[in-house]
Amino acid sequence: MRYIINIIFAAIALLFLTVVAQADTIPPKDALANLGTTATVEGVVSQVSTIKSGNTFINFGGRHPNHSFYGSIFGSDANKFGNVNGLEGKTVSINGKIELHKGKPQIILRDRNQIKLVQ
Repeated sequence: MRYIINIIFAAIALLFLTVVAQADTIPPKDALANLGTTATVEGVVSQVSTIKSGNTFINFGGRHPNHSFYGSIFGSDANKFGNVNGLEGKTVSINGKIELHKGKPQIILRDRNQIKLVQ
């Protein structure tokens, strides 16, 4: 009997962890309403740009400064991602904590596993 209870408990724990690990997938236009949460934002990349500091911005919902959301890759982490310029016009999902920076919602990308090509 104790064996069955342990199996049931393990199954419930595994189910709980699976549900907690899955983040909601939202469109870029909904990122502002989800500030402070960890989510997956999925949409078509409007623009990829790298500035002199080496920071790269992946804009969704329009080109800068009219974008609705963006992913940021700091220059110090750029070598982890390879060439992201080819993402323009493609459907991409990025995962992480949504934060507000200069009035726009963003996710800071620190690991290659945070970004996936959907299409």
